[in-house]
Amino acid sequence: MNWYQLQNEAEIDSPNLLIYPDRIQHNINCMLEKVGGDPKRLCPHVKTHKMKEVVQMQLAVGIERFKCATIAELEMTLSAGAKEVLVAYQLVGPNIQRLVKLTQQFPETTIASLVDNLESATQLGAAFEAINRPANIYLDVDNGMHRSGFPLNEDTFLMVQSLHAIPFLNFKGLHVYDGQFRSAIVKERIDKSHQAFQPVYALCQQIEGALGILPIVISGGSPSFSAAAERENVYCSPGTTLFWDYGYSQIVPETPYQWAALLMTRVISKPTDGIITLDLGHKAVGSENPLSKRIHFLNLENYEAIGHSEEHLVLRVKDWDKIRVGDVFYGVPYHVCPSVALHEEAQVVRNKVAEETWSVVARKRKISV
Repeated sequence: MNWYQLQNEAEIDSPNLLIYPDRIQHNINCMLEKVGGDPKRLCPHVKTHKMKEVVQMQLAVGIERFKCATIAELEMTLSAGAKEVLVAYQLVGPNIQRLVKLTQQFPETTIASLVDNLESATQLGAAFEAINRPANIYLDVDNGMHRSGFPLNEDTFLMVQSLHAIPFLNFKGLHVYDGQFRSAIVKERIDKSHQAFQPVYALCQQIEGALGILPIVISGGSPSFSAAAERENVYCSPGTTLFWDYGYSQIVPETPYQWAALLMTRVISKPTDGIITLDLGHKAVGSENPLSKRIHFLNLENYEAIGHSEEHLVLRVKDWDKIRVGDVFYGVPYHVCPSVALHEEAQVVRNKVAEETWSVVARKRKISV
């Protein structure tokens, strides 16, 4: 029997999300090894798993800092016992007051968020002035991805000075996400990441010299983790590394991470010769990629995805006669993060048995706050 196949698969509904804690632990150990065994250098993102239990697995090995992207993810991470969390997202509208409420609920925890403009920063400062405590902030620095952040140029230091002057803001450091570097050629990816990061060192020296603040720098995601781990005085923030997926296993081939989250699906129809239909629709697997890059099956060969809708995935297969309605297939998502978010809970697999469930609690937009 293959490592992923359930002995009790007849008891498990489909489509379903399966997670394998022993493989998650392997991935955590690999993350630690990448930073020389020092858990304090890690600031993993929780967006991939959104589960309290996975946060607690990391806390158990000494990881102290975490990143998240939503208020629900923040609340989940705090309730799991984290002591320092960065909301790696610029908060606007009602989310600012939600941040204030969680800051009040967890007064012993260091909570911070990102800003990349003065208007948002001023609004954040005013909201925290109302509770008479400072808001911890990081400047979101854009060093080439152009998705969010303040440009990394001659004006960046002036922005830091302006942030430092806003009442009730506590400037803690810089957040530099370089997700644009995705070459499968390892040296090329690492070299480009280092090159784009060089101005950050000069900026840190300028901040320390003028303001007396040694900024904390949180850098890198999963593709650029190899580069970030080589830098001194930088916290590394991979996230997908905890579950891994088929897409990153192709892009980042030098890493030893194991697939720790799979999707289980069944054949529900054989409508015509050479065609099978699975119960793995848009609502069960991340579907932002092209049709050919949504799921990689581990126990099916010679197939081509030819159709995908809300509840159905249609495949053209070679061994049509050997496949039966009800057959179970196991697949690795190309992009695990949105795939996990489609499921309310995950089946936890130990010793080839799905024996309990973990709630994907932070898939919600709101937990309690």
